[in-house]
Amino acid sequence: MDEQIRKTVLRMIPYGLYVLTGGSQDSTIASATINWVTQTSFVPPLLALGIKTDSAIYAEASKSGDLVLNILGREQGNLAFAFFKPVPYADGRLGDYEVRWAANGAPILACVPAAVELKVRQIVELGDHHTFVCEVTGVYLTKDIAGRPDDAILHMKDLGEKVFYGG
Repeated sequence: MDEQIRKTVLRMIPYGLYVLTGGSQDSTIASATINWVTQTSFVPPLLALGIKTDSAIYAEASKSGDLVLNILGREQGNLAFAFFKPVPYADGRLGDYEVRWAANGAPILACVPAAVELKVRQIVELGDHHTFVCEVTGVYLTKDIAGRPDDAILHMKDLGEKVFYGG
C-alpha cells in the first residue's frame, strides 16, 4: 500500500475535536484532546471513542469508567491545542480552564458549549488506540445552538491547513 495515498485517503474522513476528561475531585484528573468519536447506537445511546493507549486519559478511563466528552465550539481551537499535552488540575481549574462536575464526578470544562457524560461499557483492545464503547448517561448544553448542531463544533480542518491526525 502506498503510504502517502493511505494518509491522504484516511485524512478525508472528517473529524470533530473534543476534550475527554476523567477522574474526580478526590482522585487524579486526566484529560486529552481526542477526535475519533462516533455514535454507534440510539438505544441505549452509545459512543465509540478512540483513546491512545499510552495516555493518562486511557489509564483513567480504564480504571474509573466515568468520563466526560467536552464538545468544543467552532472558535475553541485554543482548547484543542491546550489539551494536546497533559494539563494539571488545581484550585477548580484544569490548566487555565474552570471546571464543573458531572453527576458521575468527572470534570466538565465550563467554557464548552456542550458535554456528554459517559460510562465505559466495553474496551476493544486493537491497535495503538483502543476503542472505548461508552453509554451516554447525561448531557449538558450550556448555550442555545442556532442552525445545525454539527456546524457549531470545532473540526480538525478549522485548526489550519497543516494540522492533521491519522492516516
